[in-house]
Amino acid sequence: MIKTSIIFHFNTAGGQTDAQLKATVDAMIQQKNNNIELVGIASDKETLTSLVADTRPLVVVPAENEEGLSAQLNKALAKANGEFILLLDNLTNPVILRKTAVDAFLMSAERNPGVGLFYSSYELEDGGTVTEKHLLDHHIGRVRDNMDFGKAFFIRKTTLDDIGCFDENVKYNVLYDMRLKLSENRKVIRIANRYNGSLYRVQAAGKKANVFDYLLAGKDVQLEAEKVVTEHLKRLGAYLAPGVFREHEKPGDEKKELVASVIIPVGFRPEFIDTAIESVQAQTVQNVECIVMVNGGDDDPTADVVRKYMKDGEKYDPAKPEIRLVVLDINNIGLCLNMGSKLARGKYYVQLDSDDRLKPDAVEKVVNVFNSDPEIGMVIGSYEVWEKKDNGELVRMKEIPVVTHDEWTEENGRNNLLRINGAGAPRCIPIRVIKEMGYFSINDDPNARNYGEDYEMVNKIAEYYRIGRVWDPIYEVVRHGGGTDHAIDQNTVDRNDNAKDDMRREAILRRQAFNKACK
Repeated sequence: MIKTSIIFHFNTAGGQTDAQLKATVDAMIQQKNNNIELVGIASDKETLTSLVADTRPLVVVPAENEEGLSAQLNKALAKANGEFILLLDNLTNPVILRKTAVDAFLMSAERNPGVGLFYSSYELEDGGTVTEKHLLDHHIGRVRDNMDFGKAFFIRKTTLDDIGCFDENVKYNVLYDMRLKLSENRKVIRIANRYNGSLYRVQAAGKKANVFDYLLAGKDVQLEAEKVVTEHLKRLGAYLAPGVFREHEKPGDEKKELVASVIIPVGFRPEFIDTAIESVQAQTVQNVECIVMVNGGDDDPTADVVRKYMKDGEKYDPAKPEIRLVVLDINNIGLCLNMGSKLARGKYYVQLDSDDRLKPDAVEKVVNVFNSDPEIGMVIGSYEVWEKKDNGELVRMKEIPVVTHDEWTEENGRNNLLRINGAGAPRCIPIRVIKEMGYFSINDDPNARNYGEDYEMVNKIAEYYRIGRVWDPIYEVVRHGGGTDHAIDQNTVDRNDNAKDDMRREAILRRQAFNKACK
């Protein structure tokens, strides 16, 4: 019996040249392991057959244009004779296997007989530069649809049969659906690399990470991905049905002097803080305050800009909302938010980053939503993305639509939140709820480092309360070279993903325990 069937694509419609397709095929032919066959999903059978000739057993599956990826993979799987399947995701990029790649996968499978899926770190070639991609280890919280699992998946064929092969109702998120299903009752193992230890190389454009990339994905893609993760959570017992919430004692609201407290954590951004402050003072609801938490210590020049808006400062106006200043010598965003919450004289906390701005009616619209239903525990707004040019000019980025996060629905938003990295902005929470949830993370969660301090908070609130929405843009996110979301490097991306994925893991475990107790 053939031990391994390598399933791959041989189709120029993916944008690859003949030479690139040949490179992928040549690397498979050159495998040291002789107990393999090639299963090509091909639009050009003659060319593929001539490349392989008699060097390897070859099965050709016609790539019919009207067929989806799932149907093509199922046809290939049905014709594969191997005990194991090595599935190459080479539709758009050449995947060049090392000569002993199959041997390495087989050895790991022999060491780990109960594993459902093996994936591997890899090398990325971009413009002549080769970098090693050290992928993250899998755990139950890795439910993001953008997690990098590489381009090669090694799976026992009977395991694919157990999950019903590839769901032909899934059009855009085929591999996402596959790996979630494979992870539900089996381990998923990453084969790591160090120096020269990758099992394969991918030739790619090497696009830098951009936190707004998902906004440009088609609506159909997003909706399908939501369905995929929702079904996964149901099978795990971690799905929260509409209208079902964890029980809790709702503390009464403390008597507050003001409607809202806008809390701004900031460090060494004197060039931005004035516009943020002025956006608070321009609110149509003036019964608010702005608490600026400067976390750069006494030498942080941001504090001097803030003082200009306080009593005796040159921009002080007693008729406008009060500006309060707290200077900390620890750069910890969660600590800033928590200390600001303790000092707040407003009923509601309103998010504002130091380099962003509130629309004038932001507080008014948020409070109206809270007033519409006492069961609402948080209101999430919508925002525009702006860019600060080198000359200081602020320009609306029209290629990015108003970010409504409409994937957050009344019925399913709190489940879909586990798939995506953000819940929208601004986030507005009653101060009493912040205290009830145990305050924001202060980098005391695994891998957290001034990132995701409110992601855990949002997940927890959604388990206890309804979430209200403002669909109009009430916030302006300003992108610039020094921003935390601007072309961040891979190490930072990985660290951030580790932090939020661990929060996802904890959320899934909480939900599983809650659902089990309710049975």
